[in-house]
Amino acid sequence: MDSIDIGLAVTGGLLVCVILGMRVAFAAALAGLVGLVWIFWSRKGYAPEELGWALTVAVKTAGQVPHSKVSSQALSLIPTFILIGYLAYYAGLTRALFEAAKRWIAWVPGGLAVSTVFATAGFAAVSGASVATSAVFARIAIPEMLAIGYDKRFAAGVVAAGGTLASLIPPSAILVIYAIIVEQDVGKLLLAGFIPGMFSAVIYAILIVGMALTIRGFGPPVGGFTWRQRFASLPPALPIVFVVVTIIFFVYNPFGGDAWGTPTEGGAIGAFVVFLMALWRGMRWRQLRDALLETAKLTAMIFTIIWGVLIYVRFLGFADLPGAFADWITSLTMSPILILVCILLAYAVLGMFMDAIGMLLLTLPVVYPAVMALNGGAFVSAEDATFGMSGPMCAIWFGILVVKMAEFCLITPPIGLNCFVVAGVRDDLSVQDVFRGVTPFFVADGITIALLVAFPSIVLWLPSQV
Repeated sequence: MDSIDIGLAVTGGLLVCVILGMRVAFAAALAGLVGLVWIFWSRKGYAPEELGWALTVAVKTAGQVPHSKVSSQALSLIPTFILIGYLAYYAGLTRALFEAAKRWIAWVPGGLAVSTVFATAGFAAVSGASVATSAVFARIAIPEMLAIGYDKRFAAGVVAAGGTLASLIPPSAILVIYAIIVEQDVGKLLLAGFIPGMFSAVIYAILIVGMALTIRGFGPPVGGFTWRQRFASLPPALPIVFVVVTIIFFVYNPFGGDAWGTPTEGGAIGAFVVFLMALWRGMRWRQLRDALLETAKLTAMIFTIIWGVLIYVRFLGFADLPGAFADWITSLTMSPILILVCILLAYAVLGMFMDAIGMLLLTLPVVYPAVMALNGGAFVSAEDATFGMSGPMCAIWFGILVVKMAEFCLITPPIGLNCFVVAGVRDDLSVQDVFRGVTPFFVADGITIALLVAFPSIVLWLPSQV
């Protein structure tokens, strides 16, 4: 077998392991190690006495991955962004944000659900983790929606879908991982996620209002708040706004000139600011300990996935599978935009069996070169490109599309992680209840993705300004 055939065989084995229930991190690491042994042994003609040599070289090659890749400065963004979210939760800032959204928005049809969506979007701006966002608002928003008569399944679906917004709205851990894999500017990618993330929230809100107007008793509006009460709800929520503005000003410097610091430094400053606010609001040692432990657990999970998948990625490089896939994609006679749509649909199918981060880490080394080739290359100018944008801008646009698909996969059965988190937090809900409640948001996500494909300027306008 040549290297391409070995790559396809090992990749097929990896997908079988994942479908059978093996964790992505371990399945990818095992597949990568087996693939490396196979590749090196094949180069020695499968001589029995060379198997030990191939195993030794493969282990040494795989062993270089964890330190060389995970020691990247850009990855240090992930724990700081996650820490911001957990500190904000344990300091009570999320409840204040939800209360402000409720007093200002809940008067519209389906208002409490709409308030939940915009509150999750606000929390997403200080938390890089969808799972954390879903867990927090499952405790805060669902009881209030149930108290005024919402169907428990739809209430859970609102929280699970709203939690996905943390994947796009900066700071986003998944966008950081994408930027590292494809070697693009982290700051511009984070900035590019802001408008699509808020756009997704607006689409969710329109869906909820439409359902409330057409279904009797679906989501009664919540009134009775005076203007005095509305304005009184703003000061407790301002700390989150202050943190977001601090990070944006530090990293992007809206006044022009060079940035004041890197995204990593901006994330660290944001975490420090939230920490000071939490202390000021009376956070105890036990709450700080819980925030640190939750951050460590989620960071360790993400980094373990990265370690395992990067071993597999190293094998892909030896097998030359990315180049072969790119050549095959460019040889197709279909329209490039239709090929792109097919790739996005393939992500939707993969998301039924894999978690979002693992899916991106596994597929991007193969898919990203193919998309760049479709556009005319990584360094093509906008005038000569297939999609009408330069190589770096195409990388940003495709990144937002892929991460939006990863959002979609967070709520699709049977692996939709956000749905499992919401069901785990609530004793009165099963996973099946949450999956039923989140179904209408599939339509909203489909509309959002279609608009982002049709109008790339929604994604590219903001990063093009810096």
